[in-house]
Amino acid sequence: MQQTITILVVDDHPIVRAGCRQLIQQIPSVNVVEAETGEEGYRLFQEIYPDMVLLDITLPGLGGLEILRKMRANRDTAKVLMFSMHEDPVFASRAMQAGAKGYITKNNAADHLVEAIESVLAGKTYLSPDTAQQLAMLNIGAGTSALGDLSRRELEILRLLGEGKSMTEMADVLGISYKTVANNLTQIKSKLDINKTAELMRFAISHGLST
Repeated sequence: MQQTITILVVDDHPIVRAGCRQLIQQIPSVNVVEAETGEEGYRLFQEIYPDMVLLDITLPGLGGLEILRKMRANRDTAKVLMFSMHEDPVFASRAMQAGAKGYITKNNAADHLVEAIESVLAGKTYLSPDTAQQLAMLNIGAGTSALGDLSRRELEILRLLGEGKSMTEMADVLGISYKTVANNLTQIKSKLDINKTAELMRFAISHGLST
């Protein structure tokens, strides 16, 4: 029997929540729980610990980014997909820096919401194609010169990381050992002055290295 997946939707607009519920229910064995405010969303998060949270970035009272930080502080494995009317890539960048596993605009919801949710549930990072492209343009001057210091293999590993591949999967794809992948990731972090693998993944996505 397939295990039920619980998704918490936090948005202050009933029509938006209803639309999200309709889309999300395309996913088998899913249970949708709704919250209207950030405070209510965080309370439900603590009570039920959902498999994933779809969180509006603009909420009355406690804003989405603040709620995101609280959720991540409470449970560092929390999978939160930010949902926003803002198409400005700065909002996506702030959300990813705060620990979001993905960012999707409400204009993209009909076409990409289910795909985004399934990606985040699978442990991957998700940005809709237009958001990823905009982030790449936003950050085109930040770190691009550092990319030139990476070897071809290091660039390939960075690309695979941006696609959500594990180190074992990278080793299989490239035909190298797990230890070689780990050593290359250490070198990449050093060259780009990035400490955490999650930040390195966001860097790869924001620079358009992932497909």
